Amino acid sequence: MSPQSTINPTEAPKKFKPYVPENMEMREFTFRAVMLGLVMTGVLGAANAYLGLKAGMTIAATYPAAVIGMSLLRLMKGSLLEENIARTVGAIGESVAAGAVFTIPAFVLAGLWPSLSIERYWQSVALMVIGGLLGVLFVTLLRRVMVEDPELPYPESVAAAEIHKAGQQGSKAAKILFANMGFGGLMYFLSQVNLFWYTRNVLIDIPKMATGLRLGRGTAAPMLATGGMTQFTSPAVSPAYLGVGYIIGPRLASLNFAGGVVAWGLLVPLLIYFLGPTLPPMAAGANPAAYWGGIAFSVWYSIVRPIAVGGMLVGAGFTLFRMRKQLMAGMKRAVSDLKKSAEAHKATSRVDRDLNAKVVFLGVGLVFIAMIGLYYHFIAGAHNLSGGKIVAGAVVAAGVMIVLGFFFAAVSGNLVGMIGSSNNPVSGLTLCTLVVASLLMVAMGVSGVGGVAAVLGVAAVVCVSSAVAGEMLQDLKAGHILGGTPAKMQIGDILGTIVASLVLFFPLMILDKAYHFGSAALPAPQAGLMAMLAQGIVGGNMAWPLVVVGILMGFAMILVEVKSPMLFSVGMYLPLETTSAIFVGGVIRWLTDKLRDRRGYNEAQKARVDNAGVLTASGLIAGEALCGLVIAGVVGSNHQLWHIDVGDFAFSGLIGMAVLIFVMMRVPLANAGSPDEPAPPTAIM
Repeated sequence: MSPQSTINPTEAPKKFKPYVPENMEMREFTFRAVMLGLVMTGVLGAANAYLGLKAGMTIAATYPAAVIGMSLLRLMKGSLLEENIARTVGAIGESVAAGAVFTIPAFVLAGLWPSLSIERYWQSVALMVIGGLLGVLFVTLLRRVMVEDPELPYPESVAAAEIHKAGQQGSKAAKILFANMGFGGLMYFLSQVNLFWYTRNVLIDIPKMATGLRLGRGTAAPMLATGGMTQFTSPAVSPAYLGVGYIIGPRLASLNFAGGVVAWGLLVPLLIYFLGPTLPPMAAGANPAAYWGGIAFSVWYSIVRPIAVGGMLVGAGFTLFRMRKQLMAGMKRAVSDLKKSAEAHKATSRVDRDLNAKVVFLGVGLVFIAMIGLYYHFIAGAHNLSGGKIVAGAVVAAGVMIVLGFFFAAVSGNLVGMIGSSNNPVSGLTLCTLVVASLLMVAMGVSGVGGVAAVLGVAAVVCVSSAVAGEMLQDLKAGHILGGTPAKMQIGDILGTIVASLVLFFPLMILDKAYHFGSAALPAPQAGLMAMLAQGIVGGNMAWPLVVVGILMGFAMILVEVKSPMLFSVGMYLPLETTSAIFVGGVIRWLTDKLRDRRGYNEAQKARVDNAGVLTASGLIAGEALCGLVIAGVVGSNHQLWHIDVGDFAFSGLIGMAVLIFVMMRVPLANAGSPDEPAPPTAIM
């Protein structure tokens, strides 16, 4: 019997009716559902931590969590509401990871921590737990009004709910996802043991002018020597980067790659052209590729990346400016929603029952006290401030966090309700918090290392809180549609946040030990931005002329109507192998869509192709991420991987890339199905 058949026909027609009626008894908060969700939150969170550090972006976990949870619970005869709990708990780890990778590596990049060693475990966990719990508690206060707001469509929540309703398609979707996880992991492993190369560097000569560059018109004008060599890098044969490009599509992938082209095709060669003759001479017998490759990397790292930081700063500000109406509406709604929630009577209906308000406010109070202790620890650890300033700085930092954390949680939820969590500008909100906290610390006289630590601590908590709030509201809306119990979902998110915080430190530590934050293999662009700003404002240590150049570049991009100055600037900050591989993924998506349209598929078939494509890309991302974490653990423990000589041949990487392209186009097009099959729910990423 369908759940809908038990709905009371005498109810008012305007009252929302969930898919599982409020008076129906169904298993929901079970041990197996929660445990499955906790496993998924760790795995999907670790995969997103890997992706965020390497590619500078994360992918929403709601869709993969829904597919995995549904397929596994169906095997155990699980209920629809158990699937809802598993997805809710399983998806929250991605948002904790997004907040963590944008900020925690900044402590290393700012020089506050020498590395992300196990000694920093509890400090990092505390930042993630406090931020995550604040996000959960704030959303619990706002849940009833925001979820029921008719002006917020929640596109990804509706898609996730439809996926659960269309559960008979779950097994096929799960096969595509799991198969490509295995395939992505295998392809990445083969590249790392050199069965085919992962990326190739090519040296390009920049010839000097025969008589030098004359600085003026007259024959007596001074002459400037020029010339040198620069380096270009091929697209990485990376399942994850190709998957990211496929999901974000050709337009955004092209914009990201454009930043890489400007950095490596214009700025680095131009700077080397003038710097080349002034550089120390290459030692006798040295490898030209190693020497000039190192020079090119140093120019990009020390000169181009600060310019990119200026561009990211403008990009983040411009993103928030374009959303100013939504941001103001979100802040106004936050105040009014809090009043309405406080006045609301205790819900007797199962589908409208939240955690007790007294428990929530007590939790906020306890977290506030914990924040004061945490920030006191950060500021006092610098040993450069008096006791009074330490206490004042800790209380102000915690107060700023509570106020901004609440408003940004509401704003984040509001934006997710309109455009989905995949487009939530968490880094822009965090950047605003960081600037406000930095100026407050300077005004209070809290400067130097202690001030930088406090500012980054505030930024980390706000970042995790905003990301968790957006993801949680998205899942609560899906549960609202399906008929889940909000209080049980909130308890599940609290458990998921704590487990994700306890687990996610280890992927970050493993990756830092193997490749080091800020390197070409692990750029961590948002964390680099946070570290540089905190150091510049509070610590007084920033290459301001270069940042100002980047700011002016960002304004120029706004004037010529670049769609996303932030994404362009991130492309400048990333290695060329990353942005070019993401671009290849976008081209694969474009070609797949062209072939799909040329075959004359109806709307249902097109939706199945799109879904299979997103699942394939998601599987490749997760597969490489999990395999990459294992390999990073091996590399970080000073062990050597096998080296297969086949990868030394020039064509080997091209074969690997061709195999990936074939699979990424073949799988979606092969899953179009027959024209008479009903349309599936569309995966909105």
